[in-house]
Amino acid sequence: MWLRSLVVASLLQVGIAAGAYAKGPFGSVNVGNWIGGAFTNDETGEFSHCAATSPYGNGVILVVGQNAGGSWILSFASPSYRFTKGENAAIDVIFDGREQARLFATANQTNMLSSIMPANVVRAFQKASLMVATSGRTVLNFDLTSTGPVIAALANCVTRVKADGLSKAGDFAKIAAKPQPGPDKQAPPASSKAARAKSGTGFVVSANGHIVTNSHVINGCVGDIKGNLTGEAAMVLRVVSSDVNNDLALLQAPSTTTFKDFARIRDRSIRSGDSVVAIGFPFHGLLTSDFTVTTGIVSSLSGMRNDSRFLQISAPVQPGNSGGPLFDTTGQIVGVVTGKLDGLRVAVATGSIPENINFAIKTGALRDFLDNSVVPYQTSEPKSELKTTDIAGNARPYTMLISCNGTEQADAKR
Repeated sequence: MWLRSLVVASLLQVGIAAGAYAKGPFGSVNVGNWIGGAFTNDETGEFSHCAATSPYGNGVILVVGQNAGGSWILSFASPSYRFTKGENAAIDVIFDGREQARLFATANQTNMLSSIMPANVVRAFQKASLMVATSGRTVLNFDLTSTGPVIAALANCVTRVKADGLSKAGDFAKIAAKPQPGPDKQAPPASSKAARAKSGTGFVVSANGHIVTNSHVINGCVGDIKGNLTGEAAMVLRVVSSDVNNDLALLQAPSTTTFKDFARIRDRSIRSGDSVVAIGFPFHGLLTSDFTVTTGIVSSLSGMRNDSRFLQISAPVQPGNSGGPLFDTTGQIVGVVTGKLDGLRVAVATGSIPENINFAIKTGALRDFLDNSVVPYQTSEPKSELKTTDIAGNARPYTMLISCNGTEQADAKR
């Protein structure tokens, strides 16, 4: 009975300021041993957070949640704890024996410590199989089974409640696909918007089949968005999220699809002058059906008008390269190809034709986008240099042609 009471109390308190109470759960989050749902602040009646708990044989209950402001909270609760409210403690966590972080927790309740989780800790938590937590002389082990799906379910919970309210709370573990336009929302007839085939490039960034591309690649698509690896049948992709401002989009392959590998993102900043490799499907249907490989250097660490989100690169890119991976010489992702400078427009304005001025989105913007979409991607330190042929060969299992039928009014490539 004490366990059930503590689980409920833990769920009610996570993400709530000290002294506030909560009601819930509304809807449900049931993933593996994790249970939870959405909660409100009892003082205001407004939605406050989504949370889930899992009890462990060591007597501790883990509580993970995301509040309405988007912050992630990790709590440790136990009936044996005797904290003074407001007491602080440092908790060192190690994931799978490699990634380590220090959390600064506060006792909002006498039997629970709660800490805000930075984005890198959230990523590690959702990807790891084992977490070791140390505070003082206490060392605890936690099997993190199902943490990836529960993080996704909680993020879905917060998104859906903020959009639809608590009255429509349901099973948040079921993440609905983005609906296609219904009969009453079909695109205008061809006489007003001519349909045309459009294509770009994408690459797989997680074992769950998440695929990154440019937002402008899928903007204006009518009907199914399809993706296929070279030589393999096309699959219908689901739109997970899109960031028009940063020109990024996240797609997902069907759950039945298995990928042999996925891209790793470089965990160290690239430098001006470093060599890069761009891979993509330019002019699909006119050139080769296989992807193309081009090489160059990082010409600048900023884009147009000193836009720090972008890299300027000399590797040649063409329409269809958009959304493709940009690699360093060790085969790690250092950017997402987004387009080239409009040569004709510049020539008209300046009288000179620009050469080899192309752009890619930096990994900082990419990682922020993936963090906000709660994608369990992996990072990697640069290793020994590879031949360009090896980089291309390694990229083949996860570099994908993205295609759809679009409209003439679809966003132009940058």
